[in-house]
Amino acid sequence: MSGAEHRPAFGLSFDPRALTDLLAAPGDIRDLVLAQLQDVVNAKLFGTRLTAELADYRKLYVDHRNAWRVVYAQRPAPPDSAHRTEIHVVAIRPRAQHDVYNVARTRLGITRHPTSALANAARSRSPQLQTHRPAPKPGPPPYAVPGLPRPALSPNPKDRTL
Repeated sequence: MSGAEHRPAFGLSFDPRALTDLLAAPGDIRDLVLAQLQDVVNAKLFGTRLTAELADYRKLYVDHRNAWRVVYAQRPAPPDSAHRTEIHVVAIRPRAQHDVYNVARTRLGITRHPTSALANAARSRSPQLQTHRPAPKPGPPPYAVPGLPRPALSPNPKDRTL
């Protein structure tokens, strides 16, 4: 950095419950989260945008198994801040069963809209689609049924006269 002190691109703030999440996380996850947040604050890393109700937020994949996530937003910093923009961390939790996203929605006061009947019907499985349908057993070949003509037998090459 040629002698000049490096200044982060963004400020950093936490929802108080997100700090509790960080402290409750395993030590290796905590270290990874802090390292990734440092990269985000220094504008070296940007998380993936979320969709639907959390469209204004981003997520970070914390560990190599992608089992932990960080949900954060980039928003204007308070007027007394040294930065114009800050990274606001909402939740740091496991991804299993969408825990991190459900908690983030709850903390942000976002209620999930119930799906319409049409959307619910589109997502449901048809009752005609069974998970296990027995395969039909093949019947006897048609020539084995009495009363039906038999296929022509090929002539024996020994009986041929030249």
